Amino acid sequence: MKPDSVIRLDADKRVLFLTRDPELIRRQLAGEIELSLDDLSPQDLLDDINTDVMTPAWVCFNHRPEDIARDAYAGLIVDGKRLFERDALKNGGFEVIVSGLRKGVGSSRETAVQAEKWSGIRIAIAPSFAPIHARNNINQGVLMGGYEILRRLQSGGGVELAEFYRDYDPITQEVVRQGGLFPFAKALAEGEIELPKRSTGHGPMTMSEKILARHLLTDGSGYVQPGDAVLVEVDGGYSHDFTSAQVHYFLQQEYGEGYKVRNPEKFAAFEDHLVYADGVEKFQPFLPRIATMRQLQRQFQAHSGVGDFLVEDGVSPGICHEVAREQLVEPGDFIQATDSHTCMGGANNALAWGVGSTEYANLLYSGFTQVEVPESIRFRLVGQLGEDVTAKDVMLHILLHFARPQTTLNRVMEFTGPGLAGLSMDERATLANMATECSARGAVVAADEETFRWLKKYRPAIDLEVLKQRAVAPDPGASYAGGEHTLDLSSMRPMVAHPGDPDHGMPSDPTNGAFVAEIGEVPVDIAYGGSCTAGKIDDLGFYHRVAKEAVEAGLRVPETVRFLIQFGSKTVEDHARREGYLETFEEAGVQLIQPGCGACIGCGPGVSRGPDEVTVSAINRNYKGRSGPGRLYLASPLTVAASAFTGKITAYRPGMFQL
Repeated sequence: MKPDSVIRLDADKRVLFLTRDPELIRRQLAGEIELSLDDLSPQDLLDDINTDVMTPAWVCFNHRPEDIARDAYAGLIVDGKRLFERDALKNGGFEVIVSGLRKGVGSSRETAVQAEKWSGIRIAIAPSFAPIHARNNINQGVLMGGYEILRRLQSGGGVELAEFYRDYDPITQEVVRQGGLFPFAKALAEGEIELPKRSTGHGPMTMSEKILARHLLTDGSGYVQPGDAVLVEVDGGYSHDFTSAQVHYFLQQEYGEGYKVRNPEKFAAFEDHLVYADGVEKFQPFLPRIATMRQLQRQFQAHSGVGDFLVEDGVSPGICHEVAREQLVEPGDFIQATDSHTCMGGANNALAWGVGSTEYANLLYSGFTQVEVPESIRFRLVGQLGEDVTAKDVMLHILLHFARPQTTLNRVMEFTGPGLAGLSMDERATLANMATECSARGAVVAADEETFRWLKKYRPAIDLEVLKQRAVAPDPGASYAGGEHTLDLSSMRPMVAHPGDPDHGMPSDPTNGAFVAEIGEVPVDIAYGGSCTAGKIDDLGFYHRVAKEAVEAGLRVPETVRFLIQFGSKTVEDHARREGYLETFEEAGVQLIQPGCGACIGCGPGVSRGPDEVTVSAINRNYKGRSGPGRLYLASPLTVAASAFTGKITAYRPGMFQL
């Protein structure tokens, strides 16, 4: 439904403030108090509310938004209990929800927006929103604004709809006026909307701008700049077992049971997230829902004809992002998929980012999508990493120094410079993968001969000359709104991020590898290596290096520690077997797990069992409750492996077990 031209609050509806004080939230939910901005300061509101809090994994086992809404904010846990009981948001009669900075960080799950919208929320207020979450709001027809708009609404005045979208590009403005993406797409198809003309002239472009310019659907100028509203063709994408059912459902709802996907050969369906759900105790009550999700995904794959990367004989071919970069993504591609770590494809010199189920369903049907050309930030890498440092440490450094002050927010991170030559494709994939933790739009890594060698290894039939012609590099003089920053890799130290957020990192002491100055001596119960971020071939090599040194020194993982390693794909597992890694891991006392997302999404071995357990993990994000109720520290594969053998959080140092 189209929104009114002037937005006013309903006299019978309420405004919910998500405060740092949980008691104030409880009292609002109970109808005991009504708040306004006069009662609070911005510092009183919750920052960095992540989508795992808004809709934890088990809530996403529903594919109908009205069912999802019943458990809105089920992940907001205080003293071991849900702050939002079932139907609490819906029954509270709220139409506006208010929070602090960077609303909706983390996973791309559109369910977070659906939980609010189908509970009656039509306006979300915050100083800033994570980019994928913001897009999901727009696509679902939920308005976004800042505190000043809320003041005017709560004072009884009306606010012109245009004030909610005045900073958007012209096409996004039209999406808002139409009430969401599906109404916009239908109006466009019926000729009711005339797209705006662009006047961007020739000029130097960044890598991401070049890729988008090549994919323009209606404008052949060949040049774009940040802020341009464009329709672009999509080279490919994928959904997975958390999202395919909803994509299928939305397409049926909007276009009928017999809907057609325009270019099915470009897209794929993966089964990776819920591979181990049947064995997770807390998921036992939801197994019927999970079975429905799996069944609907298979129906979707068979109906649409997209690529089949589903479980066969009980084994997944691998995590979607890892398999996609091995088999699907090529230089110069523009890729969209229903997961926030889609940006991992940027390691292949492509532009890729995650989208919600609505946007993905729409582009499957139409073959194109709407984009506001994003700004970029450039990281020029020089020097070479030390033996004790990995790309994961580089990203934790960037998270601390650039993401935390919002320098990377909603921008494409571009990695260039001579330092790339010393990084393998797997390490470059780590850089691209964790762009989403930086609340960036995506990442693009410059291509070189190593890029093409690696792609030829995985896809022998490809034409290297064609790939080289499609590769992009930044033009001299290209504009980077986020600045151009030189990172000396030789100065990087092993990093560990505090539990709760990936951008709360700290470097190790270079003399002894300890993190005592910041966190004290932290005994660990679980050391976990895996996920799309840290389940690649080189990551297995890092784990093996440490394990081999420990075994040669006569050590095994102590009985007080569980050290688990999960392969990112069957290709990774096969490599580890050929190289003899498995024998070393077995001798060291490591538990090996077949491919899947696993503990990274709280769905498999390696999840903490209680709040007192401590995990050191190489996964991508450590939000409270994401991988169990315990405290989770983020670190590199080397630090995770070293900590497993020492029994406490310790940075790896070559020869450390010989001392």
